[in-house]
Amino acid sequence: MADMLPASAQWRPGVRAVCHNEIFVSAADGGGIAAALALAMNGMRMAGMAEDDPRAVLWVQDRDAMRLSGRPYRSGLPEPLRRRVIHVAARTAEDALFALEEGLRCRDLACVVGEITGNPRALNFTASRRLSLVSEKHGVPLYLVRQDAERDLGSARMRWTMRSAPSSAARWNVRVPGAPRWHAELFRARGYTSGEWILHDDGTRLVAGREPLATGPDSPSHHGDLAGQSGGRSLAAL
Repeated sequence: MADMLPASAQWRPGVRAVCHNEIFVSAADGGGIAAALALAMNGMRMAGMAEDDPRAVLWVQDRDAMRLSGRPYRSGLPEPLRRRVIHVAARTAEDALFALEEGLRCRDLACVVGEITGNPRALNFTASRRLSLVSEKHGVPLYLVRQDAERDLGSARMRWTMRSAPSSAARWNVRVPGAPRWHAELFRARGYTSGEWILHDDGTRLVAGREPLATGPDSPSHHGDLAGQSGGRSLAAL
């Protein structure tokens, strides 16, 4: 049925960026991976930054998120981002929300990434609505990663659930895992229909397919460019 809808109502890689995104993941899957995928899915090369773009990325984590998934590993980031990540270690969800909102007011930031664990009382619909309004007013994209959280009320323009998917078969040794894959479900979006995609790294970029990919290394797939060329390093390395 989705194929019968107008093209403008179907999400695809490279469509216009949405200011407020929310991604539900398990702590085992890692908030850093989900954040990198969220940045790429909105057609933003190198997290919205060209190599000569001086803007920084604000990355905010509450204490439980740091405990479960660790802090961003600068050496694992793509080269253009390594010196541009501003990390904020918040003690509570309230502190994290305050830092996120303040960051969204700064137009000199390329984007803001947040990681909050569970369903804290502070992150209610009113708080979510405030983040949406501030993000849209100042034009700074927000990617809020919800670790081990239940789907609750929220005003994010695009809401995703992501989890690990079976790896592809290795090209030279079928006994070892191949390239990592993730299952992404868009369950709420303003202006787009819901859908599911399999995301994977083809060695130079992140790509997406509407149907689950076969396990063979040479299997055909219908995919689009999510992040563009990453300078020889995959964004999935986060």
